[in-house]
Amino acid sequence: MSARLYHEDGAEFMTMTGVSQLESEAPATTPITFVLKGDTLVTIRYAQPKPFFTYATRAQKAGAVPCITSEQVMLGLVEALVERMAEALEKTGRNLERLSRQVFRYKPPDGKASKSRDFQAIIEEIGARGDLIAMIRESLVSLNRLLAYHNTTGRAAAEGPNKDAVAWVRDMQQDVAALSDHASYLSNKTNFLLDATLGLINLEQNQIIKIFSIAAVCLMPPTLVASSYGMNFKNMPELEWLFGYPYALLLMLITAIIPFLWFRRKGWL
Repeated sequence: MSARLYHEDGAEFMTMTGVSQLESEAPATTPITFVLKGDTLVTIRYAQPKPFFTYATRAQKAGAVPCITSEQVMLGLVEALVERMAEALEKTGRNLERLSRQVFRYKPPDGKASKSRDFQAIIEEIGARGDLIAMIRESLVSLNRLLAYHNTTGRAAAEGPNKDAVAWVRDMQQDVAALSDHASYLSNKTNFLLDATLGLINLEQNQIIKIFSIAAVCLMPPTLVASSYGMNFKNMPELEWLFGYPYALLLMLITAIIPFLWFRRKGWL
């Protein structure tokens, strides 16, 4: 892996970082090496990326992209990898749109107006999408290096330029550059959604703390009244009053309602 692009014994060794198991919950990066020598192409890999199978199936159909030479087969496999990453980015973009609606345009289910969003699940999914985008960006960078090496210092330079192959490589380089820009956009959107979700969590926590604070303030005057009449001093005027107990209860109720109405008038509740 330390020497990804080199020549040895007339063979061209080109290693890129691929992404496998894109459809699963645990995608991972894996090295994929193309060894090109004469009419022979060998791929060295420790996973089974789906583009290798889709390309083999597509190459057998009538009117498919030519795969007569080993170089054409390699470029066809690279193109299949690029298309696969484009599909993954498109799907990730749709998932981010869905998460954006959950964050900014959330509507609770019918009859469950008090039901809150599961922010933990949202953050976990945003993190998973961010990891996938980072893997795809890493793969695109390595793929761009591979194409540039093959087109300038690899077999194409050693055996003379093949116009069709050179044009094919340049087209794929443009696709890789466009996908890299799209991946950067999705990465920025992921960071924005993560920050927005954390901000909404803080808002909900502040709202809860605000309710507790207002409740504590509303209960302070009744607590003061109860404390005053709970001292039981001998010379208290209301100690033997017949209506002392209901009077104290009414006074505590009034002192609790007044702050509550004041907060409602100020719009704090």
